[in-house]
Amino acid sequence: MKKLFLSILILTGFTVFSQNNYWQQHVDYTMDIDMDVDNFKYTGIQKIVYTNNSPDILNEVFYHLQFNAFQPGSQMDMRLQNISDPDGRMVNNLGTKSEPIYESRISKLKPNEIGSVKVNSLSQNGKPVKHEVIGTILKVTLNSPIKPGGKATLTMNFIGQVPVQVRRSGRNNAEGIALSMTQWYPKLAEYDNEGWHANQYIAREFYGVWGDFDVTIHIDKDYTIGCTGYLQNPQEVGHGYEDKSKKLKLPKGDKLTWHFIAPKVHDFTGAADKDYIHDKIKVPNGTTIHFFYKDEPSTIEKWEKLKEDAVKTMQFYNKTIGEYPYEQYSIIQGGDGGMEYGMNTLISSRVSLPSLIGTMRHEMAHSWFQFVLATNESKHPWMDEGFASYVETLAKQEFNPSDDFIFDRVYKTYGYLANSGKEEPLSTHADRYNTNMAYSIGSYYKGQIFLSQLGYIIGRENLDKTIKEYYAEFKFKHPNPNDIKRVAEKVSGIQLDWYLSEWTQTIHTIDYDVKDISGKEISLQRIGQIPMPIDLKVTYIDGSTEEFYIPLQMMLGKKTSSATVLPDWGWGNPDYKFSAKKSVKKVEIDPSLYMADVDRSNNTLVK
Repeated sequence: MKKLFLSILILTGFTVFSQNNYWQQHVDYTMDIDMDVDNFKYTGIQKIVYTNNSPDILNEVFYHLQFNAFQPGSQMDMRLQNISDPDGRMVNNLGTKSEPIYESRISKLKPNEIGSVKVNSLSQNGKPVKHEVIGTILKVTLNSPIKPGGKATLTMNFIGQVPVQVRRSGRNNAEGIALSMTQWYPKLAEYDNEGWHANQYIAREFYGVWGDFDVTIHIDKDYTIGCTGYLQNPQEVGHGYEDKSKKLKLPKGDKLTWHFIAPKVHDFTGAADKDYIHDKIKVPNGTTIHFFYKDEPSTIEKWEKLKEDAVKTMQFYNKTIGEYPYEQYSIIQGGDGGMEYGMNTLISSRVSLPSLIGTMRHEMAHSWFQFVLATNESKHPWMDEGFASYVETLAKQEFNPSDDFIFDRVYKTYGYLANSGKEEPLSTHADRYNTNMAYSIGSYYKGQIFLSQLGYIIGRENLDKTIKEYYAEFKFKHPNPNDIKRVAEKVSGIQLDWYLSEWTQTIHTIDYDVKDISGKEISLQRIGQIPMPIDLKVTYIDGSTEEFYIPLQMMLGKKTSSATVLPDWGWGNPDYKFSAKKSVKKVEIDPSLYMADVDRSNNTLVK
């Protein structure tokens, strides 16, 4: 009976995992897109086959129509007009640097400059279905519900307009890229054990359904495309994709047809330009990295150096996290900052070489922490931005070794936010932060410290093992904060619920004080609300030193340490005293600097 039940689950499309009866939805996209490069409009026919792997009956589904955000009066426009520190790329400053007066660039878009996705028709299993556009969301009331294990085919005809570039998506941006096509197609919203995630597109991060894409694009024959997926007809398009040993079979007419297949991804993105140079390099693990960049002398010079770093960066991430699972990765000059997408990244090129390489390393890291480990980055952006930033910092340490504390700027930036009075918990939804500063420092810096400080708590060797096991267990899934915590607990044998709770759900801080030294007696004090295990370095009067380790009682375990282990410290008592074996001259808390103490001035005391 057990074998029969498992077979039924597999045949009906259920995705079954060992942990907690895990399930996730699946969608197959087939799209045929015709692009008019003269008026920046495109028509599309989309067919999706949606598999309901949930235990719930679905009476409605939702799509994202994210190009609709680039219209005056949209929620993205309103957010720009009401936040105190808007993204500088999305506004005009009509005042001065010291007294800015911000004007939303979206608010000034004309009808032929806006972005839009208009649904002309939609059917379920061949019959018209009721649908309603609500900002950047399309709400579909199904003709017949999709039962658990069931499927539905939804077919849509739509027309889109590419906006003047304001942020990420757009046409003819400052770097001259003709088309940066991100968040451009009707994208099915994700449904998970929390329900639907049909959020308006405000400016932040994304969450999508795992699926397979089959995409055909018709575009002017002079344009080169770099995008998600594997090109199926390289000999028919050329542009550096073709096998040079075989004859090109370019069709007649003004347009070329590009056919891409992308398996097991949750987004489809790309860019197109007349002046792209297209190069590719094979990484020793088998992945081919494609490069698309403008044919400009200064750009070519920088990208030659970028290519070398990209190869060794991918090798480092493969070793540090786990093997990149796709045969292809593309780095594309998109012309507006940097942003990760399925099997590729779009980055800005008119920056210094160190900035270009740094952006590439960060965005490439996202191909593991977001495009293989697909967290809900709207709800948990720190797991995406923070974890990518952490391995990016490790890459910097690997390739540019220094005697300095490599995370110094990270900890200081977090400390600035923690002491500013503007910090918000990491559990805040990405769109709901009061300031961009709190979002950015929290997600990128405090999120990064979650891992580096976890290494302080459980030991660096256990942290390295945790990252690898987390990736191995949750790739191609939607892990949440509890998942990384549970992997770390299993690896280390240490209880960590207190750490996840304090660091991500509160704005409590860490602050420890060497209160007093009296002969051999050492007195410590916890001032901040977050308790931590303590590493101590004691220097004796005779010049010798000794390291001590004080476990935190609520950990119910301790990391492996060569230091002298003292009795544990219970959270309820803010004070801790112990006797050293000789008269003490100096005591230093956390000489490694990996504990994010917000006031290090009281971490050291000299008698």
